Amino acid sequence: MDAELRCNRLTCRKTLIDKAVVVSPSLSFDCANELFNASRLCPACETSLTEPDDVVVCSLHPTNDYKTSVLSGLSPSLIMEICSRALSFWQYQVHQENSFQQAVIRNLNDKQAQLQKQLDNVIREANGEINLLSNKVAGILNCPTHRIA
Repeated sequence: MDAELRCNRLTCRKTLIDKAVVVSPSLSFDCANELFNASRLCPACETSLTEPDDVVVCSLHPTNDYKTSVLSGLSPSLIMEICSRALSFWQYQVHQENSFQQAVIRNLNDKQAQLQKQLDNVIREANGEINLLSNKVAGILNCPTHRIA
């Protein structure tokens, strides 16, 4: 099973299904229409995208005809270079996704630790209240004027 591509914009993170906007710093986006209207800067790293092929819309499910013709006529060494760059793109994407997930886990662990401290404080305060009330009840029951005959 192939890994899923996700939009590299942190506020989006959608799974890319049909197409991806790929920019030269090896990033992919789903929400590219809103990102590239005003400027030709990479929305993730703010690299200037001045070359015509710096931003490319690619189909994630190309037709068989496209797959047959896209590399036809190119030398084997050029095809291998293209394949190497494509694999580097995927390696980068997997690394980015792993880094993102690790950050999410760290954040959740920090929140869990904070909530655990709060819970421990509530339990300590509740146990203190229980002990205080238990002592009051014991004092009342031991008082000679409140003894049950």
